[in-house]
Amino acid sequence: MPARFVSIADVAETLSISSRQAYGLVTSGELPAIKVGKSWRIELTELEAFIQRQYADARAHVAAGDFADDEV
Repeated sequence: MPARFVSIADVAETLSISSRQAYGLVTSGELPAIKVGKSWRIELTELEAFIQRQYADARAHVAAGDFADDEV
């Protein structure tokens, strides 16, 4: 049976961000999670939904010609 939940470290690795940034996504509510004991767990479906929202936001920025936050 495949894993249903992943850790903050797994989210960070998947998104190529720091664990601190991943933790920030969770504590801000951008990425829904549950706390099990002392550890946060993110359901894989929530992580995928977050990624899809980020793609939708990026498409909207491109369509609007809004490139102010682009990294070079």
